[in-house]
Amino acid sequence: MSSGFEEFTQAISKTTTKKPVNDKKSFSKVAVLGGGADGKLIAALSLSKGAEVKLFSAYGDELSALRSSSGITLRGLGPIGTYHVDRDEGPSIKTSAELDNVVKDAEVIFLTGPVHKQRTYAMVLADHLKDGQVLVVAPGRSLGAIETAWLLRIGGCTADITIVEVQGLPYWYNEAGSILTLSNAAQMPAATLPSNRSDVLNALKVYFHNLDGYDSVLTSGFLDGSAMIEIPTLIMGGPAFGSNAVSIPMGGKPLEENRTFASMIGPAQKNIISALNSERKMVAKAYGVRDLPSDDEMIEIYGGSLRGDYSRTIPLQKQAKSLLRCGVIGSLVPLTSAAKIAKLEVPMTTSLINLASNILGADISAAGRRLEAIGINADNIDTARRAMDEIATGGRNGR
Repeated sequence: MSSGFEEFTQAISKTTTKKPVNDKKSFSKVAVLGGGADGKLIAALSLSKGAEVKLFSAYGDELSALRSSSGITLRGLGPIGTYHVDRDEGPSIKTSAELDNVVKDAEVIFLTGPVHKQRTYAMVLADHLKDGQVLVVAPGRSLGAIETAWLLRIGGCTADITIVEVQGLPYWYNEAGSILTLSNAAQMPAATLPSNRSDVLNALKVYFHNLDGYDSVLTSGFLDGSAMIEIPTLIMGGPAFGSNAVSIPMGGKPLEENRTFASMIGPAQKNIISALNSERKMVAKAYGVRDLPSDDEMIEIYGGSLRGDYSRTIPLQKQAKSLLRCGVIGSLVPLTSAAKIAKLEVPMTTSLINLASNILGADISAAGRRLEAIGINADNIDTARRAMDEIATGGRNGR
């Protein structure tokens, strides 16, 4: 383990000598970083619960679109209605292109958007954070909290903060401009860094009602089944794959209520998902994490139900490509990195990375989250397990 990583784990461990950062178990001041669909959803949900909400975006087009609209409109399930933006009177989401203005008084800060934006936010936040603030990486995927902590550390952050990694949002959505049509998402794994700050997770349930708390971000990271469900479903179809989950008679068209994400997962896709899940379980076991969900449970969590209130909509091409990119960078590459240290082979995961990279026209695996990028020795699983335990629990000497 490198000296840089030793310093990192020691810095993280200092938080164990303090009380949990949120004694009052409630958050009323929310900052949302990112003006994309995820950010808009979280901002609207937070405002619906009576929070004071500020939203940051570095993109003028995003801010202009928000300000010129009547607000963020939620339809379908959840707190339906239109949530105003930058109104002088009454509750509204306040937008800004100045980061410090958004985060300085925030109790909880949501890092949204694709992985590369979450990384950028983590790097620029280092100089702006103070003791007691909570950062939520949503969705965190694999190693999201650990990477965020590392980026904050190398950026010079010394504040006593809590990082929350959650594997999904409270709702699936279909985006049309400022309108988001919602359906319920399943319970999503979540954990805190340092671990065992359950008061923070309980406070967040006001905004993320579907948080399913786990003991550490090491566990919640291995519970990330997003890419192994999304990528095979989005890129593998056609006659060679046979029928999907819903059979359509020749010449027929699917009913609109049957056009769901889960409807695209047929027997062939399930076979691939099963192989990917087996590899994830194997690697997780090597790191002491057991009892991961079954194939069907993973599909239910990350693919939604076949129909009804918990069904997930089929993404448009732009969003689908973003899911491929984030899936490789934030979910599949971390697994191969952990497998390499454990000297385990994950051929199906590696093949899916190569296939997705070719579809996207770039070797995006090079940008993936890797344990070695934060100084963990790639030749020693015992050292890696000990180091990850130290980070996850906030202890100098692991568990």
